[in-house]
Amino acid sequence: MKKARIKTPLGIAELTGDSYGLASVKVLDEGIVSAEIPSELQEPASQLEAYFQGILKSFDLKLNPQGTDFQKKVWKKLLEIPYGTTTSYLQLSKDLGDKKAIRAVASANGKNPLWFIVPCHRVIGSDGSLTGYAGGLQRKKWLLDMENPPSQQSLF
Repeated sequence: MKKARIKTPLGIAELTGDSYGLASVKVLDEGIVSAEIPSELQEPASQLEAYFQGILKSFDLKLNPQGTDFQKKVWKKLLEIPYGTTTSYLQLSKDLGDKKAIRAVASANGKNPLWFIVPCHRVIGSDGSLTGYAGGLQRKKWLLDMENPPSQQSLF
C-alpha cells in the first residue's frame, strides 16, 4: 500500500491505496505533507483538493476499502447521499431494507475508512442532531456547513 499526506482545511489527510483503488482517507491531528505523491494516489489527492475548494461535488475514484460485506453494503449506500443533503441513521437503515438494523448501520458508518469520499458525515440523528463522526463533531459540522452553507440574508 502506498501512502500520501496532503493539506486540507481540516488537517493533514492521509491517503492509502494501491493499483486496486483507494483504501482509506483519514485526517491526522499532526503530520507532515508528502513531498511526492505516488502515482496511485495522485487522482484521489487532486479530487480531494477540488472538493475542499468547492469545485467537486462527487468523487469518481476506484475504491477498495477493507471491511465486512455488511459494512461495504452500508458504505455503498452512503455514496448515494447527495452533496449538500443529509439523512438519518434510521432512514439509512430503512433504505438498506431493515429499519431494526440501525445500530449495525451506525457501527458500519463509524468504521468507514474513506472519510469525505464515502460521505458518512452526511448521516445525522433522526432529530437533526450531529452524532458520532470518527473525525470529531467539529469536523462533521464544518463539512456539512461547507457543503450546504446558510443562505445569505438579503437586506431588502
